[in-house]
Amino acid sequence: MQHNNPTSSCCGVSNRRSFLKSSALKTTALGFGHLALSSLLHETAQSATLNPLAQKLTNHQAPAKRVIFLFMKGGPSGVDTFDYKPQLEKDDGKELPFDKPRVQFGQTGKLMKSPWKFLPRGENGIMVSELFPNVAQCIDDMCILNSVHGTNAAHGGASLKLHTGSDNFVRPSMGSWVTYGLGTENQDLPSFVTICPTLAHGGLKNWSSAFLPADYQGTPLGVASQPSTNAKVKYTQNKRVSRRQQRLQLDLLSQMNQKHLEGLGPSQELEGRINSFELAFRMQNQVPEVLDISDETEETHRLYGLDGEMTKDFGRQCLLARRFAERGVRFIQITHSDSFVQWDQHSDLVKGHTKNAKEVDQPIAALLKDLKRRGLLEDTLVLWGGEFGRTPVMQGSNGRDHNPEGFTMWMAGGGVKGGYKYGATDEYGYYAQDNKMHVNDLHATLLHAVGLDHTQLTYQYAGRDFRLTDVGGDVASEIFA
Repeated sequence: MQHNNPTSSCCGVSNRRSFLKSSALKTTALGFGHLALSSLLHETAQSATLNPLAQKLTNHQAPAKRVIFLFMKGGPSGVDTFDYKPQLEKDDGKELPFDKPRVQFGQTGKLMKSPWKFLPRGENGIMVSELFPNVAQCIDDMCILNSVHGTNAAHGGASLKLHTGSDNFVRPSMGSWVTYGLGTENQDLPSFVTICPTLAHGGLKNWSSAFLPADYQGTPLGVASQPSTNAKVKYTQNKRVSRRQQRLQLDLLSQMNQKHLEGLGPSQELEGRINSFELAFRMQNQVPEVLDISDETEETHRLYGLDGEMTKDFGRQCLLARRFAERGVRFIQITHSDSFVQWDQHSDLVKGHTKNAKEVDQPIAALLKDLKRRGLLEDTLVLWGGEFGRTPVMQGSNGRDHNPEGFTMWMAGGGVKGGYKYGATDEYGYYAQDNKMHVNDLHATLLHAVGLDHTQLTYQYAGRDFRLTDVGGDVASEIFA
């Protein structure tokens, strides 16, 4: 649907709630993002809400209500994890029989087989690397995407592409698009949280709402360079002032800001700030409760690996993701990284990938198992992967270079087929070959899983309609059960 207003709604007026009724637009200038008056005339009496995060109707029925994105920063190697290549084993040490794409960091050498064994797992015998013995137990709930590909071989550009759909313009993140399209199930929590995000390679742009209203940006909890025990929302408690006094202060501030808006005219930034103050007030009760994992059983702590030195940090992130998911947060991202680029092994592949996998394998498996036993996996889409993969040829001392040409991600839950492989790379794992899934296709498929049509989820800015998938994107309908 074509919109003529720079901040109009997205998925077709006939099945979406507006944020404001027309009278509010006329009299108070509090129209969140100047919604087109013509669209408001089609809305029901329910459109009187002033809350931009109110739940919205979807384009189609879909099992997934929320997304958990497990971001493996740096680029895990597909041929060493979930993309078994017997031909690579046979031709170990030989020259690649076709031209290499441009490499990012110097010359690469000959073909290098995976140092790890692959074993058939699950009912369909999907081959999984011994790097992931715990995740392999969940393979019947997982859909392996072996044909993902992008266009950028640098961490920064590839990370922005994965998160926002663009590697050269500042665009809203996929978490922002999801919350823009769906709203939130819990008005007392942010609709989009990112736990221990990295500040490198795109940084806050990876969870920014960009030109979307500020209500849809991600709320960061901690940073990747610090332990996940520091993943908290600052200033959620004020011991000096009672809640009643805070309420009075907030009401006065809101009145002053609204008076300012009447003279200023609609301001997306100020409106978003007003809404953020209100959300912060409501968060005071729920956020500390979500972050306090002391009410979890000892069995749950052990399940997530909180008793293990290597697993406790990422395990806590995964447990928090489950706790946010069961409380109605729409998009939860957790990041496996530190002050370095975690999965970026240009040398010492065995040392680096072994360490990385040990840190995340048990927690990820715990998350999948815990979601499933609580009945949450069926309506939660879990997405795993990095900004690109790695080459099947050697670089440095037992390392692999960046490879955006063909890499592996996987999904679980949220209506996707379990124990299923989609797409394929060539016999060595370099190029996506069968059922190629561009990053735009990945985004289109993710939005479809939560009930949103990526071609209709648009926002008019700077004179044109924008969407997460830009002008591309095809839904991989085959992966849905």
